[in-house]
Amino acid sequence: QVQLAESGGGSVEAGGSLRLSCGTSKYISNMYCMAWFRQAPGKEREAVAAVTTGGGQPYYADSVKDRFTISRDNTTRWKMYLQMNNLTPEDTAMYVCAANTAGCGGLWFRPGSHQYWGQGIQVTVSS
Repeated sequence: QVQLAESGGGSVEAGGSLRLSCGTSKYISNMYCMAWFRQAPGKEREAVAAVTTGGGQPYYADSVKDRFTISRDNTTRWKMYLQMNNLTPEDTAMYVCAANTAGCGGLWFRPGSHQYWGQGIQVTVSS
């Protein structure tokens, strides 16, 4: 079974930066969309950003636009990154990467549109 694995989480003070990575355990054919979600305690899972493996405009939630940047590894299309700058305590959450074979389109923000998931990695931002 294909698994996604996140790395790069940790603790940082407000205003700081972190870079998350997500890779797959094995090649996934036709994996068209890779996305980041996050979930804070007591809150619903929230879509953060997504990118298509074929290039094109990335997608961002309004809450992270202009602070977070999602990107892919051009040499291995099934690896991606999330550069998080100017972090605030509201960004504290478990960050999970996801992927699907259907594309990002208008559904990237719906957890149900992704069939592959990682275990998640904790990001904690202190004030």
